Amino acid sequence: MKIVRADSPAFEKEFARIEKRGAEIGGAVAEGVQKIIADIARAGDRPLFAYTKRFDGLTLSKRNLVIAKADLKKAYDKIDPKLRKALRTAAARIRAYHERQRRESWQFRDASGAKLGLRYTPLDAVCLYVPGGKAAYPSTLLMTATPAKVAGVKNIYVASPRASLQENPVLLAAAHVAGVDSVYRIGGAQAVAAFAYGTASVPRVAKIVGPGNAWVTEAKRQVFGQVGIDQLAGPSEIVVIADGSADPERVAWDLLSQAEHDESATAVLLTTDAELAEAVSAEVKAIVKTSPRKEILQDSLRSFGRIFIVPRVSMAIDLVNRLAPEHVELYLKKPESLVPKIRNAGAIFIGPWTPEAVGDYIAGSNHVLPTAGAARFGSPLGVDDFLKKTSTVAFSEGALRALGPDIVTLAESEGLHAHAGSVSVRLKKKAKR
Repeated sequence: MKIVRADSPAFEKEFARIEKRGAEIGGAVAEGVQKIIADIARAGDRPLFAYTKRFDGLTLSKRNLVIAKADLKKAYDKIDPKLRKALRTAAARIRAYHERQRRESWQFRDASGAKLGLRYTPLDAVCLYVPGGKAAYPSTLLMTATPAKVAGVKNIYVASPRASLQENPVLLAAAHVAGVDSVYRIGGAQAVAAFAYGTASVPRVAKIVGPGNAWVTEAKRQVFGQVGIDQLAGPSEIVVIADGSADPERVAWDLLSQAEHDESATAVLLTTDAELAEAVSAEVKAIVKTSPRKEILQDSLRSFGRIFIVPRVSMAIDLVNRLAPEHVELYLKKPESLVPKIRNAGAIFIGPWTPEAVGDYIAGSNHVLPTAGAARFGSPLGVDDFLKKTSTVAFSEGALRALGPDIVTLAESEGLHAHAGSVSVRLKKKAKR
């Protein structure tokens, strides 16, 4: 990994490169997605099946589009018992974490006598997109399905491309553990379009959540408004802040745990210790040589893998807040005191025994996180993503008579005559006895 010192003339240029990370959607992708969406919105199943044949090599019909619940159970029964236990453990921990995010509707009566409230209701139906390009992610299925279940969503559908379903039965096993309703053998922009608009064979949903490649991300961008989305997920990211107490081998593995996801993934070490920087770089080089994902790692580290040597930990914190990364690890002697100073991060992993991988699989917190700087305004996927909020307002006659004149004044100041009139007409009439 390239090492850059904070006092080097190249520092700002190198850091700016990381700051501008994130896969850019090219014109060809945007145009291609637009055509796919238009075709499926217009003609439904026919183009959906045609695109699936073209991109995934799978011949679909209404008969084989959906994987039956019985087949999900069969997949679960067939996998290694250790894997079944791991899935159950992860699912239970994810549920326990998200149970704490439950919302309760509320009401109150104010001094005027008006009754005001906020009502939470689950979405009617959601699509969970589970990617399957460079790897299959049963963990993502658990992370998206569980908060939807806790929120009370009745109809939960999974969309995943052929490769992930055929080559990784653990995904189907995870669907069984999560208790999802249906798994659809469709992926890519065509799956997003189908669930956004609905077809004869695919139900229209209220929201589509989950990460995907550039085509999936662009499709979510284009259908937003027709359907809700969680976020526009980009390549994975990790920033490790470490001092001289850190183990260079552990730090190297932690950086590579995210770099291996994608050629555009980001892996950054911010350290106050020059010796650690050199040692981590050497460890990374040695590990990459024998990695089965060597090519991906090399491309990722070449583009967005950097080690920055900084004079103070406080500068490292400032740089993290600039980057607003998906994952931050604090590998320091006293990390807890620094947590409140990190304003912009999807998730923070504290101390030498908390590698980012625990968050991906077993901690219980959600691993669907904001990327590409979106942690400046975004949050982890959670129960709130599967709920709607509805205001409730009930005025008595007394409340309207007390507050009505102010409503009329404000409406007239905006030139909205009917707004004012709808209140004035009530105020003119005497109370019924």
